[in-house]
Amino acid sequence: MNPPASYSNKRQLKRICVYCASSTQADPEYRDAARETGRLLAREGCEIIYGGGGLGSMGALADGALEEGGRVIGVLPEFMQELEWGHSKVSELKIVASLHERKLEMIEKADGIIALPGGSGTFEELLEALTWKRLALYTNPIALLNTRSYYDAFQRMMEQAADERFMNQQHLQMWTLVDRPQELIPALKDAPEWDPEKAGLVVQ
Repeated sequence: MNPPASYSNKRQLKRICVYCASSTQADPEYRDAARETGRLLAREGCEIIYGGGGLGSMGALADGALEEGGRVIGVLPEFMQELEWGHSKVSELKIVASLHERKLEMIEKADGIIALPGGSGTFEELLEALTWKRLALYTNPIALLNTRSYYDAFQRMMEQAADERFMNQQHLQMWTLVDRPQELIPALKDAPEWDPEKAGLVVQ
């Protein structure tokens, strides 16, 4: 499927890693946004790799992509599979030994990362990805979906970290914040190239 003319041709997106939540108690707007994200990625021809769950935003993301004929790969630790947390209809469900192996499997071949709203697990995944980018271990684009202004506080916290000189100001360019699922693919395609020199191991 060819990208719409409004999208940049700078970057090809074949596989997208999506971090999201399994909570069924959060506002339904989050699940609706996750489902629409899945649909849009599938229409764009992007393979999705995510945490493998069948509930909450995780399940909605996978369902939306599958409805559009997309390919969805779930990555689930063994103990979660034993608890029957896995989505039963994904294209491929990879069972791994640990959460650490799961995170590596998800990010390793991803052309971009999307973080939907979520809890501690989503924050852990997102911050690890940003740390990898900070160290130039991962240099592809990262986009955060700010449904219901969810990531406003995160953005302020990271800006304060830069203001307090725990990070350089250029490190705030490691991700893009968008309000609607329709903005995610353009944000990933049009993200500035991450120059490894910006990693700056010492804050200056």
